[in-house]
Amino acid sequence: MTTVDLELLQKYGRPGPRYTSYPTAVQFRRDFVASDLRRAIIRSNEAKDPPDLSLYFHFPFCDTLCYYCGCNMVITHNPATIEDYLRYLKKEIDMVSGLLNDSRQVVQIHWGGGTPTYLSTDQIADIASYTARRFNISADAEIGIEVDPRCLTEHHLPTIRQSGFNRVSFGVQDFDHRVQETVNRIQPESVTREVVEKSRELDFESINVDLIYGLPFQSVESYSKTMDRIIDIYPDRLAVFNYAHVPWMKKHQKLIPEDALPAPIERLRILKMVIDRLTGAGYVYIGMDHFAKPDDELSIALKNHTLRRNFQGYGTHAELNILAMGVSSISELKDVYAQNSKSIADYKARLDGGEIPTSLGCRLDADDRLRRYVIQELMCNSRVLKSEVKSRFDVDFDTYFANSLKQLRPFVDDDLVSMHAERLQVHEAGRLVIRSIAMVFDRYLQSDGERVYSRTV
Repeated sequence: MTTVDLELLQKYGRPGPRYTSYPTAVQFRRDFVASDLRRAIIRSNEAKDPPDLSLYFHFPFCDTLCYYCGCNMVITHNPATIEDYLRYLKKEIDMVSGLLNDSRQVVQIHWGGGTPTYLSTDQIADIASYTARRFNISADAEIGIEVDPRCLTEHHLPTIRQSGFNRVSFGVQDFDHRVQETVNRIQPESVTREVVEKSRELDFESINVDLIYGLPFQSVESYSKTMDRIIDIYPDRLAVFNYAHVPWMKKHQKLIPEDALPAPIERLRILKMVIDRLTGAGYVYIGMDHFAKPDDELSIALKNHTLRRNFQGYGTHAELNILAMGVSSISELKDVYAQNSKSIADYKARLDGGEIPTSLGCRLDADDRLRRYVIQELMCNSRVLKSEVKSRFDVDFDTYFANSLKQLRPFVDDDLVSMHAERLQVHEAGRLVIRSIAMVFDRYLQSDGERVYSRTV
């Protein structure tokens, strides 16, 4: 069981990146254009053993506004708006798939949003079928979708399953009615239980539930009641996110009463309670905000040091090329990140112009690739093997990162990290502040400052 030391969480809790990428999105530049992504995809085809593919599709539309939301989303009640967007999404699918060798295999697909299940059942089936015709999808691919239980008809989950999806993720956040009212997301516990049971009947391979702590009027006592119910529901995986209150970036978060937000120390107490309750119930703490049953692929990968992390969170597939489609989505290849336009109007205009709708991106240099590897190993596998760094990048770890190792000294003194001749090792307690540990290897933080990031714990 993971031991939670509140004093250490307070000491090392500060704003910092989530490291779903390195360099982070703050470093993306406008001089990275569609032709750069196009060349990167073509180069990836020419590799001796081209990496398998992961596809991400972004559906930004929602029926109502959740005040805490930090996603790229659009509130609409106009079916024509959604239908028009899907027409353009198909254009992008055609462009991207047309750049790939037929042999490139898709082993992972994820639909995010927004609310993908705000689409009608016919629209879901149509886009899934269209994707299957344009890409070479592996028979055992992981195909997941984010689901809002509040907007489902009786036909949604059967259609999703029949369309090839084998993983579902349900947004819950909190069962406390006062919290739900304050953040404008009313979702009765009975609705959540019903969709989980229906998913089990349909034999989905994995059921995930998303929760958020740090919302207004939450306390250890109130959130403990939500944890009682979640543990009883017993999903395969859980993601328990720390609410990022950034009203200067997400204006609608001003609708949340700041004086109702739990104090920083109460947030940490809630986090401690969550970890204690879930690990006590048999879940494995995967890292940061993720938990899984002991026989889950994530738990096995954690044990075998083969865990990976990307924009969709923790996963088990190594060295994938991520091709992301839809407004604001981010692709990742060996040495580039590319983000689509965040504006639907601009997204459509670029596609009408016959180009991939890339508006931002980043080219990785040798130092970026090295630091990405080190941060990935820390975030996922709690260690860095110096021999692997030497083998992959032909550098001496201790010499190259001498300054970073000096910055690690407080973590060593607090028994969160240990330095050995052959490896850098993060201890179990150190995993709770892993973002802060990874930050010492981030060369961009001095210029970024901290205001653009949420707190690490």
